[in-house]
Amino acid sequence: MLPPRDNTMWQEAEQFIRICYQELGKSSLETENRLTIIKQDLQRHGSYTHTYEELVHGAKMAWRNSAKCVGRLFWPSLEVLDRREVSTEAGVAEALLQHMEWATNQGRLRPLMTLFAPLHEGKAPVRIWNHQLIRYAGYETEHGVIGDPASIALTKECLKLGWRGEGTPFDVLPLVIQLGDRKPQWFPIPESYILEVPLVHPEIAAFAELGLRWYAVPMISDMKLEIGGITYPAAPFNGWYMETEIGARNLADVHRYNMLPAVAEVFGLDMTTNTSLWKDRALVELNRAVLHSFKQQGVSIVDHHTASDQFIRFAKQEEEAGRTVSGRWSWLIPPMSPAATQIWHNSYTDLNEKPSLEYQTAPYLIGPAYHAEQPEKPEHPKRLGQDNGAADFSSQKNSGAPSVEAGAALRCPFHKE
Repeated sequence: MLPPRDNTMWQEAEQFIRICYQELGKSSLETENRLTIIKQDLQRHGSYTHTYEELVHGAKMAWRNSAKCVGRLFWPSLEVLDRREVSTEAGVAEALLQHMEWATNQGRLRPLMTLFAPLHEGKAPVRIWNHQLIRYAGYETEHGVIGDPASIALTKECLKLGWRGEGTPFDVLPLVIQLGDRKPQWFPIPESYILEVPLVHPEIAAFAELGLRWYAVPMISDMKLEIGGITYPAAPFNGWYMETEIGARNLADVHRYNMLPAVAEVFGLDMTTNTSLWKDRALVELNRAVLHSFKQQGVSIVDHHTASDQFIRFAKQEEEAGRTVSGRWSWLIPPMSPAATQIWHNSYTDLNEKPSLEYQTAPYLIGPAYHAEQPEKPEHPKRLGQDNGAADFSSQKNSGAPSVEAGAALRCPFHKE
């Protein structure tokens, strides 16, 4: 007889193994033998260990089950790096750099997940503090926010730990890694691992003077992976961007970089009245610039119309496989021109299926597991364009900005912010 906690784990393990082994084409005998071993491990140790094959397919199933993700057509192509044995901060940092290099692939992006040790007796052996492996800092100053307001909380923690950025709108934050209850350590990311795309417009040369850029790979690193009752609290993963996540959210949202007024000014749009639809027109041109720039640099990206068509294909494939598609409509529709996509006219139900990728609270938002000295007040960061007339990225209205680190703005695990 298994204790209640282990019995819950057994139920989830049994459900996962039966589905996983059936999809992998294994025999009933193989399935029952594996379940016998798992039950024995639970009785002896209170847990069990996934084989690499189970780990890979479980990660793929989690992507397939992600109700908010529009890019699930490619779930079978996910690769998984097993780093469960890594036990030092430097080792984790090295594994994350390997993830960046393999996923970036000189712009031909590859879907990848790296898995570190699972929860042990309810505690996380490894936590990655970053929301994404590559993310821009956000500095609070007396003149407003410089950089990404979504990164303010983590930037403050990095400053406490001793990191110092250059104070520009596009400072890449360091990797912040914590093992157990130890003080987190930060590691700078070498420039050779960071692929960024300067944004230019296909027709208007003056657009480049805005000085906009974005990193090539969205590598989410603060979610947990749950497979068969086992939780992996450090499971960074990536797909590729849908252009609207950069052009209609990251750079356009009022509580992010808020660039629509600057874009409208470049195009000479009438901003004195809403009836000119200047925001809509600026939004389209900003997204055109994102698509053009990524393609010009040979970096993988998908437009929102193609992504929506791909999701319809995914839904059809799932139906043919006898599986019901789990989906959350409000997250599947793109943030620009949603009514022009087929998804707009469909309805979906979030089935909360497992394996799954789940939100978890950032360690620095839970409460201090260590004590760090408060840094001296940093000097006023240099604004982009101070000396060259480019756009000012400071934001005056950020007190109510949602915390991305807490999962507020994440729209899709494999394509979106």
